[in-house]
Amino acid sequence: MLVKDLKAALSLTPLTNGGDEKEVFGCYCGDLLSWVMSKAKEGDCWLTVMGNINAVAVAVLTDCACIVLTENAPLDEDAKKRAELEGVSIFTTEKNAYQIAAEISKIL
Repeated sequence: MLVKDLKAALSLTPLTNGGDEKEVFGCYCGDLLSWVMSKAKEGDCWLTVMGNINAVAVAVLTDCACIVLTENAPLDEDAKKRAELEGVSIFTTEKNAYQIAAEISKIL
């Protein structure tokens, strides 16, 4: 499934432009950046509340397909600029990580 298809299926609100053609293979939930760096896999949709520039760096390092900020967590302006520069799609949802992960598991 492509990021753009995931966005449509889950009614995610886009916060950045770019990266919609990446393939989504799985999902990873986590907020401790060092942990995510060592555990997330290429193509994961990363669910987190971390909307800062360091989260964008972790997404690039792990080659995550996209970031979904759960519970309407905010995205820093610096993070938004870096994500667009790096081609990282970031979305937001009002749902918590469990709720959105359960939905993702049904469609992947």
